[in-house]
Amino acid sequence: MHNALLTDTSQEIKLLVVDIDGTISGESNTISSTVKQAIAAVQSQGIQVAIATGRMYRSALRFHQDLNSTLPLMAYQGAWIQDPTSQEIYQHSPVSRDIALQLLDYFEQPALRSLLSVHFYINDQLYVRDITPETQAYAARSGITPIPVGDLRQTLSQEPTKILALCDDTSVIKDLLGNLRRQYTPAELYMTTSVATFFEATNAVVNKGNAVRFLAEEVLGLQRQNVMTIGDNFNDLEMLEYAGIGVAMGNAPEDVKAIANWVAPSVEVDGVATAIEKFLLS
Repeated sequence: MHNALLTDTSQEIKLLVVDIDGTISGESNTISSTVKQAIAAVQSQGIQVAIATGRMYRSALRFHQDLNSTLPLMAYQGAWIQDPTSQEIYQHSPVSRDIALQLLDYFEQPALRSLLSVHFYINDQLYVRDITPETQAYAARSGITPIPVGDLRQTLSQEPTKILALCDDTSVIKDLLGNLRRQYTPAELYMTTSVATFFEATNAVVNKGNAVRFLAEEVLGLQRQNVMTIGDNFNDLEMLEYAGIGVAMGNAPEDVKAIANWVAPSVEVDGVATAIEKFLLS
């Protein structure tokens, strides 16, 4: 944990970027009134607030509205950046069709096929081979109705924004990530986990750090020292490293906490509100 001169930096923060799951929203799948009040207090001081999430754009929209954010929403780890007010899409960087087919071949190996639920996200819709219990749980939490298509190859007339493989056995996901990181360089594919049961793949240029940099520098004309980010998992690493103040949640894995400037209490005790009070409202 790097405790550089954060008190000096906190005076310069003009943009706060938060993750959704495990950060502003826990088991309840909603934002608590305590966190909402802290965010409203920050906004009343002229600090803008944005969301960067692995979620689908449609699934993240209600959280964006709950926070009264006026900024573009960074969805799918930043592969899809859209302004909900103007509907303008600032960036869309999908996975190439060739790599999508290669990943599908890999997931459909006999040893893996029965273990994994595979999700293709195309045009902000969710396509699946069939509806598994894991997919049902995901659909319930995200508020999205999955479209079962049998063979996912037939969806690939368009390139997927994101590819997700789910398995309740976290060791399967860990092995999958390790094996695929040996097959693809970071220049070919961005791979991460947002929770231990989700393997996620996006275009190589995509991660939340690049998305936050784009929003801060290209859209708002800010620098990294003007940005504070809060997240709880491996898909948040890049945005925690980018920001002037990067805060990890108390429920984050140890490797994520290690690169943060500060570790907040966990999501279930409104850690985001504590972080905001410490750095932005004191």
